[in-house]
Amino acid sequence: MAEAIRMPKMSDTMEEGVIAEWHKKVGDEIKSGDILAEVETDKATMDLESYYDGTILYIGVQKGDAVPIDGIMAIVGEKGEDYQSLLEGGESNGQTAAKKEEPKKEEAAPQPESKESTPKKADKPAKSTEKINATVVRMPKMSDTMEEGTLVSWQKKVGDQVKSGDILAEVETDKATMELEAYEDGTLLHVGVEEGSAVPVNGIIAVIGEEGANVEALLARENGEAIDEEAAEVEDITDEDSQKTTVPVETPAGVSANDASSDRIKASPLARRLAEDKGIDLSQLEGSGDNGRIVKRDVDEYKPAAKPEAAPAKAAAPKAAEAAPAPTAAPVGDYEDLPVSQMRKTIARRLSDSLFTAPHFYLTMEINMDKAMQLRPTLNAVSPAKISFNDMVIKACALALKQHPAVNSAWLGDKIRRYKYVNIGVAVAVDEGLLVPVVRDADKKTLSAISGEVKEYAGKAKDKKLQPKDWEGNTFSVSNLGMFGIDEFTAIINPPDACILAIGAIKQTAAFKEDGTPYPVNIMKVTLSCDHRVVDGATGASFLQTVKKLLEEPMSMLV
Repeated sequence: MAEAIRMPKMSDTMEEGVIAEWHKKVGDEIKSGDILAEVETDKATMDLESYYDGTILYIGVQKGDAVPIDGIMAIVGEKGEDYQSLLEGGESNGQTAAKKEEPKKEEAAPQPESKESTPKKADKPAKSTEKINATVVRMPKMSDTMEEGTLVSWQKKVGDQVKSGDILAEVETDKATMELEAYEDGTLLHVGVEEGSAVPVNGIIAVIGEEGANVEALLARENGEAIDEEAAEVEDITDEDSQKTTVPVETPAGVSANDASSDRIKASPLARRLAEDKGIDLSQLEGSGDNGRIVKRDVDEYKPAAKPEAAPAKAAAPKAAEAAPAPTAAPVGDYEDLPVSQMRKTIARRLSDSLFTAPHFYLTMEINMDKAMQLRPTLNAVSPAKISFNDMVIKACALALKQHPAVNSAWLGDKIRRYKYVNIGVAVAVDEGLLVPVVRDADKKTLSAISGEVKEYAGKAKDKKLQPKDWEGNTFSVSNLGMFGIDEFTAIINPPDACILAIGAIKQTAAFKEDGTPYPVNIMKVTLSCDHRVVDGATGASFLQTVKKLLEEPMSMLV
């Protein structure tokens, strides 16, 4: 008997798991205790063991996809066993029974001349359960913030033989450009996305399987149109009965094939709803489904042609147009519209959510950097990596977070998570936007180790070689614009952090002794942005005082 493999709860705070890697594929024989996959939880990446013996009949989750607790990931059973009832919750049996009843009703009361019978319905009773030796390739979730990916280039073309592990395409996410691997052996039968197109996570991008497999039927099934089309068959025939008349009607030139062939338009209910929402006239579409039926894909891909008859309509009311001219937004001079990259879309979405959701407040403090400037040349004389003032700030923040754990926290809606480790996110500017790689356990690392990691991450970020593990897990962030001569600024909190520190340039200013004698000092301004749901003003101020003390006495960070 087939058994469903569901996502287990691997930690007390786990709500969903991400498939980091599959170690088995459809058709593999497995035994109890075999490792099926690696699952990334909110705590760690763990092995998922099988508790059944048998053959893997179905895998419903791609690598990188997130699965809620108790969600079905795979099905194990005897080879060739029917597992559809597990996926459909027993509905398939009811559907099959219903489909078997219809031919019996038609045989019991055959009426070849009657329009009330539905002989066409019997031609496709099992369309939704047809066995198709092919698998769809979906857009995987390649990062924790990814909502869609842009297909940069295809490495395979339709008709190519593909093996598991082959690179199918390059995909641009909000973080980097990554390779999309195949997880099935077979022939690339269908490519549904053009280069440069954006595809939502879990959207279908290709089909791999045996040559000659019914790709259209598979796509219709995956898009949920098979049942809709069968329902539309009955609906359309009913429409034909009610609209049919004995008066001959002349068909004007330019009418689509759907109108010319009959008084009805063959379209699935889903396609009808979409067309109605978009204001599209179904008579202008050519259906790509069975017998010319219009399906969802036809509506999505429809591009209205220019209508020559629209000109007289506009000319018919010149006075009205003159009386109330529509405002135009024609810019003066040349301009260029740039497409929004995946990285820029994510920056816009996440930081907008942060700024308008988290109640920000800001604390600014001046720090005397004289002693830090004196110590830095001494450190660089013996350090394997050149230490910057930014590295010193990262180290000072990491040590201060251990003393002020309330700042090293995150708002999770119904609870505040206080981290016992310190991972500092460091904002790195790249051509397309901003990335925040993470220095893990920064409080335990030396200044030279922090410097080496930051430089390595900066290089990877500019070359688009950062991996998800490099930018996930931050508990606090820093952003430095001092190298651009910015005195001070406020930064938007990087979710899920509760705070971010904005670092300005070091400027020489005048200070005064008690007797009024001026002397030069090197001052750096820093501004702490705080989420007031987690951090209060006094808490943030105490944290800044500790950072100030560590940077004004930098030797204390080395002992």
